[in-house]
Amino acid sequence: MNERGVDPSAPAGEGTVPRRGRQRRARHAAVVLVVMAAGSALAFALLDSGGRGEDGGQAGELPPRTAPVTRGTLNDAQREDGELGYGSTAGAVSRVAGTLTAVPSAGAEVTRGRALFTVDDRPVTLMYGSMPAYRALKAGTEGKDVEQLEKNLDALGYGGFTVDREYTTGTAAAVGQWQEDLGLTETGVVDLGRVVFADGAVRVDGVSAAKGEQTAPGQEVLTYTGTTKVVSVDLDPGDQRLAEEDAAVGVVLPDGREVGGVIDKVSTVIEEGDGPDEQAQTKIRLVVKLKGAKAVKAAAAFDLGAVGVDFTAGEREGVLTVPVAALLTLAEGGFGVEVVEGSTSRYVPVTTGLFADGRVEITGDGITEGLKVGMPK
Repeated sequence: MNERGVDPSAPAGEGTVPRRGRQRRARHAAVVLVVMAAGSALAFALLDSGGRGEDGGQAGELPPRTAPVTRGTLNDAQREDGELGYGSTAGAVSRVAGTLTAVPSAGAEVTRGRALFTVDDRPVTLMYGSMPAYRALKAGTEGKDVEQLEKNLDALGYGGFTVDREYTTGTAAAVGQWQEDLGLTETGVVDLGRVVFADGAVRVDGVSAAKGEQTAPGQEVLTYTGTTKVVSVDLDPGDQRLAEEDAAVGVVLPDGREVGGVIDKVSTVIEEGDGPDEQAQTKIRLVVKLKGAKAVKAAAAFDLGAVGVDFTAGEREGVLTVPVAALLTLAEGGFGVEVVEGSTSRYVPVTTGLFADGRVEITGDGITEGLKVGMPK
């Protein structure tokens, strides 16, 4: 099997005949179905049931029509629906009990060192990092979360420590200075619940609890997204070939303008069915970043909206191609075409390559540009 999921192994020569012959006076049918799945194209040729004896590869009566072998570029391109927005949402929960004394409004942006919300008039501060806060940090603590905290303190202008995985007395002194600037008690200890880590600056997507409400550990206060416009696309598993990180794509904005993008993240998600009788569906979720200042500026004109995303999974330049319908299955396996020369025709084995736009790349002995191949009605 080749990389397209098709068996290309067909003996060279012209003595090959289709698995089942065709008797056009009785009935002629040739149907080719192309199935695109997991990055490959599977082609199946179904021939009519009319039979005839093997005749050394000679096809007999000529096909009803022909098509030329052409040379050109094949693009495995596909357009999918996408959603312009700010990407996936995450929830910010309170890890302390008390009264919410300040909550941002939906659409507000919060950056490093700023309060995401306040409990009992004490800020819960946003800092950047991929590891969520899960414990108190104090002198003697070691780990990745310590290094993450120290990177933020350094970025905020606090010093006197080395950015590493160890919480030293120098770190504690910097934390004390940070606490003083926030109006907190200078303990040198970062209590659990005083910091929320996110990948970067956040945009408040929605508020789950209002100012003045009581909050408890584990209660969601708000949801947030990133602050950069991105495009989200959900693909079926059969389109896995399109989901390659860093691959370039085209984005068609709601007003029809086309801008560039690049696939930034690829993940697999399970979507629950809408009703009790509907099964969950597996989707491949892509996050596409807009490419270049021009694209970002163009997208800024829209808050949310449906967009088109153009993928190119494969490209073959200067290859010989025929319509997919010209392919025939051969008795010993593989594919062939019926070459028509004047008043005669013969079957020639071919190796298939890329399938795209109703055509297929082929190679084989004697297959050249301009050659005529048989086609069904």
